[in-house]
Amino acid sequence: MLGIGKRDTTILLVVAFMALAAPIILNPFPANSAMAQFNAGYPDLMQRFVIFGIFAIGFNILFGLTGYLSFGHAAFLGAGSYAAVWMFKLLSFNVIPAVLLSIVVAALFSVLIGFISLRRSGIYFSILTLAFAQMSYNLAYSVLTPLTNGETGLQVYTSDPQYLRGEGDPIVTHLFGLEMRAKETLELGPWAFDFSVGYYFCAILMLISFYISIRIFRSPFGLMLRAVKSNNHRLSYTGLNSRPYALTAFIISGAYAGLAGGLLAAMDPLAGAERMQWTASGEVVLMTILGGAGTLIGPVLGAGFIKYCENIFSKINENVLHSWFAALPDGLETGLVWVASKFVGEGWHLTLGLMFMLVVIFLPGGLVEGGQRIGRALRRRRGQDEPGRSAAKEPAE
Repeated sequence: MLGIGKRDTTILLVVAFMALAAPIILNPFPANSAMAQFNAGYPDLMQRFVIFGIFAIGFNILFGLTGYLSFGHAAFLGAGSYAAVWMFKLLSFNVIPAVLLSIVVAALFSVLIGFISLRRSGIYFSILTLAFAQMSYNLAYSVLTPLTNGETGLQVYTSDPQYLRGEGDPIVTHLFGLEMRAKETLELGPWAFDFSVGYYFCAILMLISFYISIRIFRSPFGLMLRAVKSNNHRLSYTGLNSRPYALTAFIISGAYAGLAGGLLAAMDPLAGAERMQWTASGEVVLMTILGGAGTLIGPVLGAGFIKYCENIFSKINENVLHSWFAALPDGLETGLVWVASKFVGEGWHLTLGLMFMLVVIFLPGGLVEGGQRIGRALRRRRGQDEPGRSAAKEPAE
């Protein structure tokens, strides 16, 4: 199906089901219940799940297949955002030209950075990409202010030309008249499910990106990238020049990052230099490693996990904690709130750091390895139970 094997088709269908049914799956608790705090089915967060999933999928093509660890991919994310906002300013609020230009600009930018950085490998490559990302951040923040609007950020104003905007076109980002912020709410008893146009637009692009990554992983090109990761020196002894393959992977990865940046701008037409900071590059590294570098579905899981922690745990402040522990004696309540507040709210990074540390120590293959271990354990238990049941059915002699 679609040129991929049965196993990959199953993975693609699972990801498609999770993406399309996310407004229902991510809202398991009634809207007015105390556990509604942990619902993640609102459009803004779901859009971040799939957008950063695209970012991580692209990064995994470079890091997971070739082993080149880049700390500069935020430069392409920011470049894609700036390109998309300029499309909104010059043409119209239609997201298609903006997304296409964001991919092209990020890909061209990655050609320059990749051509220079790939002359080195290992830690030197990582440092070079980090240096380029920081230079890009500083250029966007202070030097290229006519193009980036500096620390204020680039945004769309009513005075912008927007040459292709028609009289009846919406004044917000849209897909041929269908507004990105438009949504429909389905109420079933105490549950409320939001179906957003912007989310499904991003989700479809994420599924296309995921399918392309599967084809890359299973192609002869992907096999060559695995050879680069396995032993680049031995590959060079065969007479093959691995640099064009690595550069192509770098460009594809940068184009994915540009797409993610363009989608961020499509959801909120604003681009700032903070998207180019080294912390954004480090975040996609965490997503990929946490989910499982070199696996197909791992980066998507890692992106969703980190964005869930960032948006859900960070909202649990001391007032929420006091409401949870209100039934306890005052002294015990105050102590528990003080301890728990170090791991949620402003201290949610501590929780994420501890989880990441545990995954790296006990699950080097990330969340995907954890799922594989659980699957193997269940199959072993099923295999142990079946002989017992068949023996019980045999008549006693």
